[in-house]
Amino acid sequence: MSALEPVRIGLVSVSDRASAGVYADQGLPALQDWLRRALRNPLHFEARLIPDERERIGQTLIELADAAGCALVLTTGGTGPAPRDVTPEATRDVAERELPGFGEQMRQIGLRFVPTAILSRQVAVLRGRCLIINLPGQPKSIAETLEGLRDPNGQVLLPGIFAAVPYCIDLIGGPYLETDPAVCAAFRPKSAQRPASPT
Repeated sequence: MSALEPVRIGLVSVSDRASAGVYADQGLPALQDWLRRALRNPLHFEARLIPDERERIGQTLIELADAAGCALVLTTGGTGPAPRDVTPEATRDVAERELPGFGEQMRQIGLRFVPTAILSRQVAVLRGRCLIINLPGQPKSIAETLEGLRDPNGQVLLPGIFAAVPYCIDLIGGPYLETDPAVCAAFRPKSAQRPASPT
């Protein structure tokens, strides 16, 4: 039996066309695949596919944070400058506090690939004991943002945002997340580290 705490994670893909069945959603499968590789904890996903509607997004985030008891909620899509891109606004609507560093680092990573990364408006916020983070919409960008960039020898060139997620969740009273260092090494001060659980 695993000594690791189970973790409930909310996943929200925001897309008018995917939610209407015009094309298959790629965001939710990409998020689940990456998280299963990165985390050693037993995971339970609460997945939602919804349209680009500010009130609907906000209601979904409240449900996942308050009613479903998710320690972490990741959204994908709806963070650009187009009129229907309202995910950041909806996220701020339900926030108690904002964590600007996540958005800053996501744009730094994106700028290594495309100059249009400056158009992204992703935010990260806290609601109670839940961390909510907006991610890009493309599976490749999702993985790069979470995992960071490495050179051909595997050395980290630019840390991904997920390296800071476990300690953030520690600080707000959530479960202890243990990552697979081969995918993403979580950073914690020595005083906050626990012995690694047997795999």
